[in-house]
Amino acid sequence: MFGDAPSAGPEWGNSIGILGVAGRLSKSVRQTTGVCAAVALGAAVAISGVMSGGAALAQQVTVIGESYIPTIWIDPDGCEHWVMDDGLEGYMSPHTNRQGIPVCRRGNVCGVMNSDQLFRTDSANISTAGRQHLINFFRQTGAVSYIISGHTDSRASDQYNMDLSQRRANSVARLAQQSGAHIADVRGYGERLPKASNNTAAGMQQNRRVEIICIR
Repeated sequence: MFGDAPSAGPEWGNSIGILGVAGRLSKSVRQTTGVCAAVALGAAVAISGVMSGGAALAQQVTVIGESYIPTIWIDPDGCEHWVMDDGLEGYMSPHTNRQGIPVCRRGNVCGVMNSDQLFRTDSANISTAGRQHLINFFRQTGAVSYIISGHTDSRASDQYNMDLSQRRANSVARLAQQSGAHIADVRGYGERLPKASNNTAAGMQQNRRVEIICIR
């Protein structure tokens, strides 16, 4: 009887097989879904980190603007300029030529001071006699502004001469300002603009000088 009992037919076998496959598919889907979710979560975290980092970097960026102080100055070309606190610039002179270019004051070399009479060798300190001579010069010339330029002979290196000529020009400019003079520019040319040949002692002495340009 039992031996004659019907075994599971094809319908049952197919049902069990289908359920097993479905179970395996369900498990695979769950695993795949979990992996996708993990990947999505990781991507979200990464994006969030990048955004946070970008925000932090954005907060660290500092934009430095340029501030302007309203003032009037004279360029070495003799032109008076003005500037407002918003950076707007212009010329003081209302006179222009046909091309619209401002007609500015003219400058000329009004003083050539021999450096040997003002400074000791390799020094930018003005002597007592030299100081008095310069004070009298600036008080008497009465120019609107001055350009001071220092020059040397060629005995030392170019770099040394450039530095020495600049320091000497600065010393003269400071003394001029103390005397009430307005300084438009200060320049050091070293040995680059010789007035005479450096092959002779007399020529080198002429080249050791401080030139003063008067802007009237």
